[in-house]
Amino acid sequence: MIDQEVSKPNFPIFSSNHKWEHLMDDKAFIKVFLADVLEEYIVKQRWYGGKSSKLKYIELSDYFRIQHHEEVYFGLLLEVDFEEAFYHHYFLPIAFVSDENFAKENRILPIKLKNQEGFIIDAMHLESFRKVVYERISSALPVDKTPVQYHKSDSFEFPAYESSRFMGVEQSNTSIIYNDAFILKFFRRIYADKNPDYEMSRFLSDIKEFKHTPPYLGSINIIDSDNTNVTIALMQKMVPNNGDAWEYFLKELHIIYNNIDAKKPAFTDFPDINIFERRKISELPAQIIDLIGLNLLNKVSLLAQRTAEMHIALGSEFEETAFTPTRFNNDYAVWLKNRLTYQFQNRLNLTENNLHHLEGYSLELAKEFLANKNIIRKRLVNFDWTKLKGERIRIHGDYHLGQILVQDDDFCILDFEGEPESTIRDRKVKQPPLKDVAGLFRSFHYAIYATIFNHQERFSTPQETLFEFGELIYKYLVAVFLETYRDITQQANLSIGYTNERIYILEYCLLEKAIYELGYELNSRPKWTIIPLKGIANILNA
Repeated sequence: MIDQEVSKPNFPIFSSNHKWEHLMDDKAFIKVFLADVLEEYIVKQRWYGGKSSKLKYIELSDYFRIQHHEEVYFGLLLEVDFEEAFYHHYFLPIAFVSDENFAKENRILPIKLKNQEGFIIDAMHLESFRKVVYERISSALPVDKTPVQYHKSDSFEFPAYESSRFMGVEQSNTSIIYNDAFILKFFRRIYADKNPDYEMSRFLSDIKEFKHTPPYLGSINIIDSDNTNVTIALMQKMVPNNGDAWEYFLKELHIIYNNIDAKKPAFTDFPDINIFERRKISELPAQIIDLIGLNLLNKVSLLAQRTAEMHIALGSEFEETAFTPTRFNNDYAVWLKNRLTYQFQNRLNLTENNLHHLEGYSLELAKEFLANKNIIRKRLVNFDWTKLKGERIRIHGDYHLGQILVQDDDFCILDFEGEPESTIRDRKVKQPPLKDVAGLFRSFHYAIYATIFNHQERFSTPQETLFEFGELIYKYLVAVFLETYRDITQQANLSIGYTNERIYILEYCLLEKAIYELGYELNSRPKWTIIPLKGIANILNA
């Protein structure tokens, strides 16, 4: 029952005759907690991904104990059902505290239990909980067959627990930094399967010893009531870094554009190239090296090398079927076409409904996009797998500059969770490795235009001229990347197809990526819609 006594507005006290350790047996508590408490609490959390939909109800799919001696915490697996006839699953660990000082920012519900009063809170805000999790992972057995499976890497011995703190503001997950040396990422939105980030990170660093991703240290997986393996958390070593590659590229591109704005060079003085031409840095015209800078060009070449090495590692497994390379076939083509035609129709509808938010060149490109809808749809549907000789492998799936850390003179690749809009099964479908390359190229394109938009009031050069230089810079960054990437993959015998096949796949994947991006920009930043629309136009006009 709910008492009338209230400790704070909107926090009625719940009374239960159960002790905390047995509270999950109280059906009255579960009913009230899910319907009256969590429905209000969960929608306010940063990691909640259903803000654009209407919540219908919450069910408790499963729960498990996280326990150490007398300390007991509960991990809740919540099914959030929406009016739009779909659902999400979320992970929420809860703790009971009797001291209100531990329940200031993170309280979920005041409660009177059989033997004491206190508060239910999100356990991640409690250091004692974080310490228990650390100790369970660091002392994990090589084989754990219990429903809650803690795992640690065989190649690493954990030191004793010293400290823990939140990494900072995150959107979809919550990361804890331990001993200022390790990061444990709790997955808030979960899936009835192994999380790709856990699966890929463990495979790359623990099995393939790929040195350019954070080393895998441990994890928590649970076996739910349906006997399905669900990933709850992933622990990795912190890697020293100088920030992400997105910020690095923005800084470098800002320098380039400042020079263009100051020197006012004639655009016609710079030699153009076709998109997807490959060029060695040593073969670039002097004007281009002077324009872009040798430092950035070398960084792009190194990034191509690390990307190629990642794909080589992912394409070199022949025992574990989840990572064994495969060929293109009709099943893949049908899956791809169905997925993209649905997404494309969604973007068409969004564009038509948001034309009144666009102006200038963005509006012109949006009208061109709508006028070419049949041509684009045909290109998506006419995916001809029979002409493709390259391999499909597990890929990063959401590869962009924000997923890459800069480490002095090197790079470290992060976050293998996959494309946010995709289902867990879709994220594990083997794809052409060039899809990751296309994602990075779209990120180059974004960084160029973001630099123009972020500083346009300070530039005296006409925006149209800045766009022209941007497209030229983009072509040369792509040319340098492709030359190195093809060379490294070819040396390792990773089959990415012959020249025309590579161009075909890149065009297809770039079109797919730009269509995907269009949805986000129309919903969130109409002014930036020009970037994916320009990307689509580039492919159509190539």
